[in-house]
Amino acid sequence: MSTIFTKIIEGEIPCHKVAETDEHIAFLDINPIAEGHTLVVPKKEIDYFFDLPDDLMQSTMAVSRHIAKAIDKGLNPLRTGIIVQGLEVPHAHVHLIPLYKENQVMALGHNVSVSEEQMVELKEKITAEVSL
Repeated sequence: MSTIFTKIIEGEIPCHKVAETDEHIAFLDINPIAEGHTLVVPKKEIDYFFDLPDDLMQSTMAVSRHIAKAIDKGLNPLRTGIIVQGLEVPHAHVHLIPLYKENQVMALGHNVSVSEEQMVELKEKITAEVSL
């Protein structure tokens, strides 16, 4: 059975896509813990991040670096943090979290409210800075 991420990759479910390569897609998290919280997802459906083949894990981290730099330029946080938890969806992925203040909570489940209009604006700001 396809994961929600596979359905997003296949276009069955809409998303706020910020970038896409042959092997990856990056899009805004619909349950963000910060404005601009972005997911980087390999298109190959593998549950556990550490089961990714070496080349796919390396390219996932390389794409994540490029997206984090785009978040940094487009949204101007102090920096962008990373979480690889892997329990919420059985499809390997990386969470990129813009950190706007030093004491910001960086834990999944501590969601912030972001309107649809804000999501579109955040997507546009990040997308404008992506260079893959």
